[in-house]
Amino acid sequence: MDETKKLRDFLNKKVEEYDRPQFIKDDPICIPHMFTKKQDIEVAGFFASIFAWGNRTIIINKSKELMRLMDNAPHDFILQHTESDLKKLLHFKHRTFNTTDLLYFVEFLAHHYQQHESLESAFLMYADKIAPQKGGGMAEAMLISFHHYFFSLEFVPPRTRKHIATPEKNSNCKRLNMFLRWMVRRDNNGVDFGIWENIDPSVLICPVDLHVARVAKRFNLLQQKQINWPAAVELTQYLRQLDPLDPVKYDFALFGLGVIEKYV
Repeated sequence: MDETKKLRDFLNKKVEEYDRPQFIKDDPICIPHMFTKKQDIEVAGFFASIFAWGNRTIIINKSKELMRLMDNAPHDFILQHTESDLKKLLHFKHRTFNTTDLLYFVEFLAHHYQQHESLESAFLMYADKIAPQKGGGMAEAMLISFHHYFFSLEFVPPRTRKHIATPEKNSNCKRLNMFLRWMVRRDNNGVDFGIWENIDPSVLICPVDLHVARVAKRFNLLQQKQINWPAAVELTQYLRQLDPLDPVKYDFALFGLGVIEKYV
């Protein structure tokens, strides 16, 4: 049997194992699944993805804590909060993400949602004016566009810039790529939401962290030594050979093998 077909069949089987509702409760994607309103899903998913480094239980608990501080109505909180409401956020902290960062995130989201119905447009704002330089195509342009737009307000705390990655700085952009997967991928399995309709799943870049990179190297899908933007692009280009329409579905397989099965 052709080696590529064997690998495709194996990884497809693993996708089926992990791309199912049972996966949700132990993953940060459970946070946006607390909501049904599109904008609540976006805001909850955005924060959960930004917090997604380190222990998954802590990520989920801190995300739930923030949702409680926002009265479990994050979109309404973003648009209607008072100065008094913001005081509730003053002691929130997750690892290196602190109150200064949170208040800027709230300010940006309020700025955006006052003018736009969905957070999707934040990734498309300047994308058509950006020529990708590092092989990442439309996804690269969207992430650069989002980074420029996110930090376009009048006052930006310098420390907050580290929390939004960009291919321009060679970051693998793992957390934003994961957020895009959640919002864009469309299937009938109930994990990813597929609520954004202007971005095609085929252009997405696979989220890459240490666990995914180890599994990818185990299967010779990745040659880059560093886990940076070129590594994310290289891995995704290979995954597109397996499924050109939905390459990032293999995130389920690689993550499941690396984190849950500890394959390497």
